[in-house]
Amino acid sequence: MQLTLPEQLKQFVRVMQGCLFPALEEQLGPLTDKLRQLVATLNLIQIETMVGSWHGGVGRPARHQRAMARAFVARAIFNLDGTRQLLDRLHNDPSLRRICGWESRREIPHESQFSRAFASFAASELPQRLHAALIESTQKERLVGHISRDSTEIEAREKPQCPPVEVAPANAQPKRKRGRPKKGEQPAPPEPTRLERQAKMTLEEMLDDLPKACNVGTKKNSKGYKETWVGYKLHLDVADGQIPISCILTSASLHDSQAAIPLACITSQRVTSLYDLMDSAYDAEVIHEHSRSLGHIPLIDIHPRRDQALKEELQAEEKRSKLLGYRSAEQMRYRERTTVERVNARLKDEFGGRMIRVRGHAKDSRQNKLTILSIADLISHARSTVGRADPSEVPFSVPVNG
Repeated sequence: MQLTLPEQLKQFVRVMQGCLFPALEEQLGPLTDKLRQLVATLNLIQIETMVGSWHGGVGRPARHQRAMARAFVARAIFNLDGTRQLLDRLHNDPSLRRICGWESRREIPHESQFSRAFASFAASELPQRLHAALIESTQKERLVGHISRDSTEIEAREKPQCPPVEVAPANAQPKRKRGRPKKGEQPAPPEPTRLERQAKMTLEEMLDDLPKACNVGTKKNSKGYKETWVGYKLHLDVADGQIPISCILTSASLHDSQAAIPLACITSQRVTSLYDLMDSAYDAEVIHEHSRSLGHIPLIDIHPRRDQALKEELQAEEKRSKLLGYRSAEQMRYRERTTVERVNARLKDEFGGRMIRVRGHAKDSRQNKLTILSIADLISHARSTVGRADPSEVPFSVPVNG
């Protein structure tokens, strides 16, 4: 018989609080809140099952792979700035060192081995597989009310790549001059946009079509001023309770709407949801239609664009609603979109999202995946257990507002 999510939470609390934490404290001494979060996360995601051990063969054996994988999870949870800070913490914190799998300081690998292990984990897509498995085991049977979609900037320490120069083939027709076409001349049909092309693509084709190189991104902040950064953009789908369901890392210059359909496809494969909540950047008819085709109800903020009359009407409607104190059901549901903003904030403030020290899309994506994996695990399970002395105090549902 498969346990429901509340039953899994209750069973998990009993095991952690009643057996595992007391046994660890007998060997390691008192555990801090962060160490308890790390133990809870490692116990749930079972990262050892996806990191292969050496079973013989040609070449030098790959030692400490599982321990280094645990250490990288600890780096995200402890919000450490780079591998050197992680090594310093491992050398000076016996409890953390033993939880990761090293009994003495001499067993800790060199920084170069951590770097090679990082590249190996990125190539094998370890965090992606772990995140998908975690969502499959904890959220597959859950009916999600709202999926909140948004993106956030990820700064990187690398040089932005210039866009490739398009070289026209020798037999290509010359481009038509700008201006009004001649009498009787038929204008060439415009090329389909990426959103229009995605309607006829598979998920793999959509992901391959998205740009992934490091470049410069620009956006307006909440005060209306433009902000510029060099790096990438992380697109997130977050369920009620601040649980990240899926994510995509793209170039910083990519518009938010162009990653909406691939994200929706990934999320629909993992969970069953009812409403899609998005801001005005996603206000496109193609996105509306795709959301409805998945059986969802899209709640997207209206973008007036250059329609001044529509903009004034929206402002007047907002004033009338505020005067009467009236909020429609759609507006009340749209307020739940703050869950994705909270996850973006936690990603940077608590789990090292502001301190990306690796270069390249693959490694950057892996580090953000480990961060998201930690957030998903802590929010959905461990966060409900740490700091509770009595298992009966654990709620029997994931809270909507975290």
